[in-house]
Amino acid sequence: MKVVVTGAGGFVGRELVGKLLAAGHQVTGVDTAGAGLLPGARTVVGDLGDAEVRAEALADGTDAVVHLATVPGGAAEADPAASRRINIDAMYDLLLESSAFGNRPRFVYASSIAVFGDPLPPFVDDATPLSPKMIYGAHKAMMEHAVALFANRGLIDGVTVRLPGILARPKGPSGMKSAFMSNLFHALRAGEAFTCPVSAEATIWAQSVSRCADNFIHALTLDIALLPPTYAVTLPALRVTMGDLAAAIARQCGASAELVTYLPDAALEAAFGTQPPLATPAAEHAGFAHDGNLDRLVDSALKTLT
Repeated sequence: MKVVVTGAGGFVGRELVGKLLAAGHQVTGVDTAGAGLLPGARTVVGDLGDAEVRAEALADGTDAVVHLATVPGGAAEADPAASRRINIDAMYDLLLESSAFGNRPRFVYASSIAVFGDPLPPFVDDATPLSPKMIYGAHKAMMEHAVALFANRGLIDGVTVRLPGILARPKGPSGMKSAFMSNLFHALRAGEAFTCPVSAEATIWAQSVSRCADNFIHALTLDIALLPPTYAVTLPALRVTMGDLAAAIARQCGASAELVTYLPDAALEAAFGTQPPLATPAAEHAGFAHDGNLDRLVDSALKTLT
């Protein structure tokens, strides 16, 4: 299968590209920085908002597109114009251009739980309406509808997957306000003290990056008839407390959980530490899965840390 992966230099993109190449697929990876892409992928370096970059990415045709590229949450809020240019305009153009081949390619779109808004309702399931408050979530919600539009018109086979917290990101700035979840892994693995900006009782939805990549690969071949009419599902995730997450990381790293102190920031706690019970029957019916349990999630995340 010929697969174009945008945002291929990101931490999810690198994991996905590696697994696609290992499975024998032809991969074109698109990113603003080529250094993050894996050997074996055809690499297109440039801004996805540039029509010439998109044309180069699609020059050989494609059977599928996995669209990961995004201006993330905090960065989108700080620069709504940049978010619109990449998260809406470039995305919509990519839908048009990939569907123009006439072969109805599979288009897998990485959306986000941010589409549900802040604060979240007491329980989230497949019937929970989209009610975003932040720029990032609003733009993601808009493009979920675009994917459904193109799918309903027979131009693509559309699949939208809403990502929970994916663990663990590499060290360094990411533009994501939720980066503290990954920073916890890095600190405890190094035996360093860590100040957590949410409480030990804060609840998050989490999935390892390896499981996330597996879910994207599943999205490339699943039977579209298994999806709801919106073509969108929220990925299954484990709901865990930060205290339990810290304890599991410390245990597997041979570190002390006492290295973690908690100094909650009210805004971060409200946005990322109060995630309610989650039910994802539509995604599970379509064959998506979470890591199984917290120890497996932590083990998987630690193996992919860079």
